[in-house]
Amino acid sequence: MSLRRYDGPTLTLVINPAAGRGRARKLLPKVTSALLAGLPDANLRVVQSTSFADARLRCIAAVEAARPQVEGHRPDALLVMGGDGMMNLGLNAAAGTNVPLGLIPAGRGNDFCRGAGVPREAMAAVHAIVEGHTRRIDLMEARGDLVEGAERRWVGSIVSTGYDSRVNHRTNELSWSLGGLSYAWTALTELAVFEPVPYRIEIDGVKREQTAMLIAVGNAGFFGGGMWICPHADVTDGLLDVTIVNPVSRTTLLRLLPTMFKGTFIKDPAVELVRAKEVVIDGDGLWGMADGEDLGAVPLRLRAAPAHVALFAGSVPAAQ
Repeated sequence: MSLRRYDGPTLTLVINPAAGRGRARKLLPKVTSALLAGLPDANLRVVQSTSFADARLRCIAAVEAARPQVEGHRPDALLVMGGDGMMNLGLNAAAGTNVPLGLIPAGRGNDFCRGAGVPREAMAAVHAIVEGHTRRIDLMEARGDLVEGAERRWVGSIVSTGYDSRVNHRTNELSWSLGGLSYAWTALTELAVFEPVPYRIEIDGVKREQTAMLIAVGNAGFFGGGMWICPHADVTDGLLDVTIVNPVSRTTLLRLLPTMFKGTFIKDPAVELVRAKEVVIDGDGLWGMADGEDLGAVPLRLRAAPAHVALFAGSVPAAQ
């Protein structure tokens, strides 16, 4: 639907109304009112998606329909509202273009917003969009035998493939929600049966074979509702951050889990941190998760893509 039509910029807001157990739907009137009040010359188009596939197509269509920017005027923009899955759809639609992307968090974890310096409170994120300040940030390019027949996906936060991937997948399968605690609950459940897995990896051309509890490759640093798995990640440094948790006992992993929310787990001798431009992840029976969604079976080739998308981030970076 179109709320107003002006000769100003077109802002297309694609929303997952079910995000945050319906929180996105409840916030929508307040969000649209704030956008129209702050940007009275804008043409605001609101699309309430009916499915993940529908949201994906709507995001792509909005970027394709964006007009070339005119100097001195605000450009057309894509806005997405929901959880990390919606953020990822927005990133994939706007990646490699000059169409700015506005993120309005309304989901459980909002991990990408946290890692990219975008406000994690919905109305503060709207204010950042109204302000109009953008910055270009890095993304991670993932290639492989990806889900939905895609040959390439853009990732904002983390690609996980071991213990973390199994926990992520189990969390997505829950028929109920504990909000931000859902990931922690399933982490404890998975811990009872998990064993270290064999990896075949390649980091900037150097091949390694090893077992590990997990190998997380990050662009931004957070996943799982606030776990700071790549504490040194910087979305403007042109590099990927790799966190390797080498084999440890279940007791040790249980001790490390709560410290992942503060990033202090990296002090443990079992943890190895590496930075790279390209990482290949392979291993028997491994499955990738990215930004909270299924990515696909390994092997996965992951590459840093510097300054690959423009975000409305506000004039003051958001606190983690």
